[in-house]
Amino acid sequence: YFFWGGGFSHHALSADCPSDGRTWVPFKDRCYHFVHGEEDKLKVYNFESAKSLCPHSELLSIQSAEENDFVVKYSPEVWKGEVNVWLGMYYDTNSEGMMWFDEEPVKFTNWEPGSSPSDFVPMETCVAVHSDTGKWERVSCLDDLENGVVCETAQKSSGLLSGLVILCIIAIVAVSVVLWFLHQRQHPGSSVVTGFEYHPPFRAPDGDRSCLVEAEELDGGP
Repeated sequence: YFFWGGGFSHHALSADCPSDGRTWVPFKDRCYHFVHGEEDKLKVYNFESAKSLCPHSELLSIQSAEENDFVVKYSPEVWKGEVNVWLGMYYDTNSEGMMWFDEEPVKFTNWEPGSSPSDFVPMETCVAVHSDTGKWERVSCLDDLENGVVCETAQKSSGLLSGLVILCIIAIVAVSVVLWFLHQRQHPGSSVVTGFEYHPPFRAPDGDRSCLVEAEELDGGP
């Protein structure tokens, strides 16, 4: 799948996403894997099982309204019907607030009415997002709830682009050396750098003219 201009199509995914045999969807600088079964049937898991499905990645963390909209718009391409999706969020007792599993602070929220964390939040509080509305709901991590799973990871820098840049630099240097060598063979002893001559703005009078000037000055004396 490929997300493009608000629509989706079945195309090869970005080479910057993991190539582990699963379908990863690029969006901005992140990659997402929507866990599903055969024929796009929904597969749901409890919270502990959901975390184990994202090795070398994390459960979905949403940092902006754009990212939240992306999840809402892409979900129907994977699952049929409304789905609750686990968020990689937990209650941190040290900060006494919600945190993402990747240790990023929670800057963006989209709580449904009545779910915004109050002064008292149980330690086993987890969060799920509704795929149809994009609203977040507080749920218990310990209850036998089963929700959909989206794994998320950062895109890696492309080694292909770096390799192309290096090859271009090598090619430019090689061409410059060849041109210099050919120039030296055709013009031995010459310099590639063009020489410059200094031409003073006034020329000094030669010897004969200097003597003539002096004689005229003497004849015109008192």
